[in-house]
Amino acid sequence: MSEGGDEGTAERGGVRAALGGLTTRGRSFLAAGVAAVACSYLLGQADLLRVGLLLAALPLVCVLVLHRTRYRVAGSRALAPARVPAAAESRVRLRMENISRLPTGVLMLQDRVPYVLGPRPRFVLDRVEAGGRREVSYRVRSDLRGRYPLGPLQLRLSDPFGMCELTRSFSSVDTLTVVPRVEPLPPVRLAGEAAGYGDGRQRSLALAGEDDLIPRDYRHGDDLRRVHWRSTARFGELMVRREEQPQKARCTVLLDTRGTAHPGAGPDSAFEWAVTGAASAAVHLLERGFSVRLLTDTGTSVPGPDGAGGIAGGTESADAVGLLLDTLAVVDHSEEEGLSAAYDAVRGGNEGLLIAFFGDLDEEQAAVAGRMRQRCGAAVAFVLDGDAWTRGPGGIRFAAGQVPVAERLRLLRRAGWTALPVVPGDALADLWRAAADGGGPLPPADTGTGTEAPKTVSGGRT
Repeated sequence: MSEGGDEGTAERGGVRAALGGLTTRGRSFLAAGVAAVACSYLLGQADLLRVGLLLAALPLVCVLVLHRTRYRVAGSRALAPARVPAAAESRVRLRMENISRLPTGVLMLQDRVPYVLGPRPRFVLDRVEAGGRREVSYRVRSDLRGRYPLGPLQLRLSDPFGMCELTRSFSSVDTLTVVPRVEPLPPVRLAGEAAGYGDGRQRSLALAGEDDLIPRDYRHGDDLRRVHWRSTARFGELMVRREEQPQKARCTVLLDTRGTAHPGAGPDSAFEWAVTGAASAAVHLLERGFSVRLLTDTGTSVPGPDGAGGIAGGTESADAVGLLLDTLAVVDHSEEEGLSAAYDAVRGGNEGLLIAFFGDLDEEQAAVAGRMRQRCGAAVAFVLDGDAWTRGPGGIRFAAGQVPVAERLRLLRRAGWTALPVVPGDALADLWRAAADGGGPLPPADTGTGTEAPKTVSGGRT
């Protein structure tokens, strides 16, 4: 069997593979035929020999005919959409077209999908006429981020007697990208953030904006209203005023991916909350026109057109959002033991706003984070309380953080961070509002008695 279209060419096995496709019925007929031939030889019964040959020949003939069958079938797969948030569904459409001059028999269609997306979908297609087509669809869903291959597509052929079944595989594989969920954030102004263009932001020379005192040579197409007559009279040639425009505000979103900093695993773990928070913050700032750089503790950042990892946002930020989400879809725990690589990356750049999602920090790593604050205009840290995520029912503590969360917050705030604690059930939108208010009071220290003291942050969270 051969095929065309988006799925490439189906693989066809040899005669040995065809014999391996005998069904239970076919094997039973073949065994009964061989036994009848042997009995006819021992008993000298010619009629039994003819019956045995017929029983043995039927499955072999079915294997030969099915092996020689050359259906020409084109197959394609379409995902709608190909990028979905975690826990959302995507529809997969399969299209089969018979491009030969002969009708097909009954076809069983099966698509390979990873187990996290659900069971393998199977469809039975009736006889497809010459030039005919069939379309089927199924849904996939995953609570876990990642890139999941769909395919290759398989067709199972069977003879009318059910003696043999052969499988033909298509070659193409599509990819479903499950990205972290993006939570809408309120349009508040974070502590230390510039209010808008031209307010506390850097400015660069360009072709539009406010006047500058340094003139330049006239160029074809310049507005004559920009001619600087005093300089023109001085130099004897037309001179125009230089113009400037504001640069976009810069922001770095730092995601702590250290395996030792985030206990637990699964969609409800602290690490997944941090990934979702980083995605939500980055998308929110891109939509507000920031140039966003996504940075991890390994010192790597999302590649961007400016060469420094920054991705420009604004009204046409769909591609930038997609690039960030695709990166966060596959981010995993790192083997780094500290934040030194991230500090080197921050130290080498001209940071504006720094937003960090930290896990467990000891005193040394809290000091490294404090030095990061000196390289940016404003810094907001969401510190995940690992103890809270690893507490079982009744306050049983399965793992302990390196430093109590209250002490981590004190160390960061002493360095100038706006630091907020994060416990299970916290909504990022509420924490975002609290960050705009300066972070609120520190939570009381844990007494270690097995019950957690209440934590309070301005913004209505208790």
